[in-house]
Amino acid sequence: MSQSAQSVETRAVPRFQEAKESSFGIRYSTFIIFAIVFMFVALVYVGSHIRMTELEYKIAAELSVREQKLEEQKKLKLEYAMLKSPQRIESIVRNKLQMSYPDSSQVIVLKKSGE
Repeated sequence: MSQSAQSVETRAVPRFQEAKESSFGIRYSTFIIFAIVFMFVALVYVGSHIRMTELEYKIAAELSVREQKLEEQKKLKLEYAMLKSPQRIESIVRNKLQMSYPDSSQVIVLKKSGE
């Protein structure tokens, strides 16, 4: 009887240890799953934050380009206004093209045919 009691005890101990190991294995795999899910969520968060930062830099760069274009547009409008001014055109006509106002004898007045 003492041998059968020992054999029962030896059988019971390994089963108890196996139960502990399997529950530890379940806890370990659960921990790994939670860790993987947490890492995935963290990667998504960090990735979206990086993407948002990149977009903010692009927006800032585009706003800077927009400001430069607006400044260039203002300069071009000013230059256009200066180039089309009557005083400038008259100066070019008189100096470069050697033109002058016509004399009164050179002016022909046309009347409307219905009058």
